Amino acid sequence: DNKIGAIGASDLGSALANCINLSNLTLILNLNKICAIGASRLGYSLANCINLSNLTLNLSNNQIGAIGASGLSSALANCINLSNLTLILNDNKIGAIGASDLGSTLANCINLSNLTLNLYYNQIGAIGASGLGYALANCIHLSNLTLDLSNNKIGDEGVSGIGYALANCINISNLTLHLSNNQIGDDSALGLGSALANCINLSNLTLNLSLNNISAIGESGLGSALVNCINLSNLTLDLNDNQIGAIGASGLGFALANCINLSNLTLDLSYNQIGDEGASGLCSALANCIHLQNLTIDLCKSQIGDEGAQGLGSALANCINLSNLTLNLYNNRIGAIGASGLGFALADCINLSNLRLYLDQNNLGANEAKKIGMVLEKCQDLKSLNLNLSSNNLGADGAKYIAMSLEKLKNMSSLILNLSSNNLGADGAKNIGKSLEQCKNITFLSLDLSSNNLDVDGAQNIGISLEKCQKLTSLNLKLGGNDLGKDGTKNIRIYLVKCENIKNLNLSIWQFNQFSCQFIQFFQQLIYL
Repeated sequence: DNKIGAIGASDLGSALANCINLSNLTLILNLNKICAIGASRLGYSLANCINLSNLTLNLSNNQIGAIGASGLSSALANCINLSNLTLILNDNKIGAIGASDLGSTLANCINLSNLTLNLYYNQIGAIGASGLGYALANCIHLSNLTLDLSNNKIGDEGVSGIGYALANCINISNLTLHLSNNQIGDDSALGLGSALANCINLSNLTLNLSLNNISAIGESGLGSALVNCINLSNLTLDLNDNQIGAIGASGLGFALANCINLSNLTLDLSYNQIGDEGASGLCSALANCIHLQNLTIDLCKSQIGDEGAQGLGSALANCINLSNLTLNLYNNRIGAIGASGLGFALADCINLSNLRLYLDQNNLGANEAKKIGMVLEKCQDLKSLNLNLSSNNLGADGAKYIAMSLEKLKNMSSLILNLSSNNLGADGAKNIGKSLEQCKNITFLSLDLSSNNLDVDGAQNIGISLEKCQKLTSLNLKLGGNDLGKDGTKNIRIYLVKCENIKNLNLSIWQFNQFSCQFIQFFQQLIYL
């Protein structure tokens, strides 16, 4: 056991007490069981380091409690010259008292320009968050703030305190705020929006409000804030698993339409049931954000059909400067028309070099696969492709259409292809394999063909093709849930041995039949063939 415990932390503190000229200190003691006594004594020692300007202190997962947090606070109260502070205390059960004491201390650090405070999972509640917020309101010189209060049950009252702080910190240009899973409702979302509206100098904003109780009403407050943040260039907004619905998504789209300077946007509205109407409303935003280079949109389980997918596609068609696109439409209701609409959009994104497209569990068939294939073959500059079409109904014909498009992507060096549970059969596997033979520049390949009714012939088809991919250095191959038998497994091994350049191999092969479930082979390791 290498845990230093309270005694070790105390000894370390005694040494630091003599280093009165320290200006920069990084101390990482997470997972060390230092407890309240160790944290308090460490704090007492740090109180002598009055010349500190840069401090990074990681005491996460140490059971320091409220007493330990208060002890640390007494130390920071003396460090009035701090300009950069990173304090990581997640999972320590400091409670409302510990958070309030910490806030009182930070109120004295008026010279702070950069602050990172991680209090994730600490049971601080509304009182602790409010105390912390009102204290931070004194740090008016902050330009960079990262605050993680996730999983603390701070509720509406706690968010109000945080909002009060943000309303005063008008000089912030970079803000990261994690408030997920905190029982936040519409009232606090509206208040938070009003506070953010004052931060007109924001250029980078990350806001995580996932797993709360925000509806379209609360979202409207957040949207109003974004309307004022016209200088935003980087925005990450996570509202997954709330209740914003179609109206909320449309309102958000209207607000984002004003952020015309965005170059990087990550938007997670999954599990919100926004439907076609909400997806179409979002499109109004994307149509204006013509400077986007990096875009990630997560709309999984959102009840989006063809109409919504078409609208999304029309908007993406304007983002001609995109180089990196991630689009997650897992478990929606997209058919051939929607897939075609997305396709025409991507055809205009001629600068795409990295594409991640997740359309698993959308009841897609061979016809839809054909449309998707037509999309992909127009992205001639793609270097990296991650395509997830698992749990659809592609069949051998669908695999053929996807394969035909892949072999035209001559510049692709990295491919992640998930076609599991699609009833491809041996012919489908052969089609995919033949296309891989034409992808001469691929060095990284992750191929999931599990649960596809492959037999010995299917395994042989894949093996023969992989043997010809001589530039491969990394391979992740999943063939589980098929009926390869010992001969099929042997065939895979024989052909892989001939892939002389593979340095990293992750191979999963297991099979089952109506009588038994038998583990044949699984290994995950770095090997040199």
